[in-house]
Amino acid sequence: MELSKYCKYTTSRIDPASLNVDNYISTENMMQNKGGVTAASKVPTEKAVEYKPGDILISNIRPYFKKIWLADRSGGCSSDVLCIRALKGTDSIYLYYLLSQDSFFDYVMSGAKGSKMPRGDKSQIMKWDVDLPGIDEQRRIGQMLKNIDDKIAINNRINHNLEEQAQALYKSWFVNFEPFKGGKFIDSELGMIPEGWRVGRIADMVADTYNGDWGKDELTGPYTKRVLCIRGADIPSLRVGSSGKMPIRFIQDKHFQSKFLKDGDIVVEISGGSPTQSTGRYCRISDSLINRYGNSLICTNFCKAVRPLGGYSFFLSLLWDHLYDNGVMFSYENGTTGIKNLDLAGLLAGEPVLIPCFDIVQSFSKMISSLNHKVLFNGLENELLAAQRDTLLPKLMSGTTKLTN
Repeated sequence: MELSKYCKYTTSRIDPASLNVDNYISTENMMQNKGGVTAASKVPTEKAVEYKPGDILISNIRPYFKKIWLADRSGGCSSDVLCIRALKGTDSIYLYYLLSQDSFFDYVMSGAKGSKMPRGDKSQIMKWDVDLPGIDEQRRIGQMLKNIDDKIAINNRINHNLEEQAQALYKSWFVNFEPFKGGKFIDSELGMIPEGWRVGRIADMVADTYNGDWGKDELTGPYTKRVLCIRGADIPSLRVGSSGKMPIRFIQDKHFQSKFLKDGDIVVEISGGSPTQSTGRYCRISDSLINRYGNSLICTNFCKAVRPLGGYSFFLSLLWDHLYDNGVMFSYENGTTGIKNLDLAGLLAGEPVLIPCFDIVQSFSKMISSLNHKVLFNGLENELLAAQRDTLLPKLMSGTTKLTN
């Protein structure tokens, strides 16, 4: 039967006075690949489409991005977001997973209009041919899949808290100097700092930097090596322990040996900034990532690898967070409109930073290493859970796999 037999588009409107950055949803603050939503950067002054808990929101611009969210609150969404509500006899959770399938987004794209910015055809979408089981079976399937996503969400919240702890520790030690207030301080160009510490440049803690490379799609000769290529889009996933969707490439091992990433390297996005989002996002290459993929990781030429001196990797990664959060990267970008590029060499050589005694750096790194290990463990578990969910999803929806009592 057609999808329209099980759900409908909502048409009610909500007053803008009821909207805020947490309940207004537009295609801009919906995350790709079924990643949910984030806070909006702005709220409209006119009425928006009203949504309620249990409604399914889908970005109708560039459907191949697979932006979909099961609403857990009331709010409003832009006209570029489809708001779908389950009809009586249809479980909203089951409907969400039904519409989360890649086959649904492929169907939407088959009828999308426009080439540069395709939009789904609302009428065609509701003609999608589906066959739903009874309501009790819908609820069982939907709840089983939701249990997996709930565990992923719990791990994400834990990781967020762990990252906040790491940043709070950095601020306590190296901004507020709380563990060192009983000691002697000296004056510097950055203000009063503990005696024995110094003001230097990031380059003082860096052994080398390495250019990225896209690699090639096919084998090209006797020295080729299969690699995974880290892009800027993979950085958020890699920071929390999962591998993102790194594309497979082939490079000439004989010529690109220096481009392989190692434990402790910091991969920095150097191209892709916008007027509101600076370049400089980073991920730290962990030993668990190296162990999983071996000597087969490179980054694209939109990124660059920074190899810290021994012992400085964890400290430098938290320093990088501090600089990024305080907007320092904007000062080292070039380009006036559209995509911006980060002058990484200028940042490393030009930005004055506080460099503690090495024994302090080592003590700090031991604590951060423990937090980082927990983050990576949770991230790996999330990756396994997501793979389990994505394997089960089409089988449960097609009926080829049945849930046992």
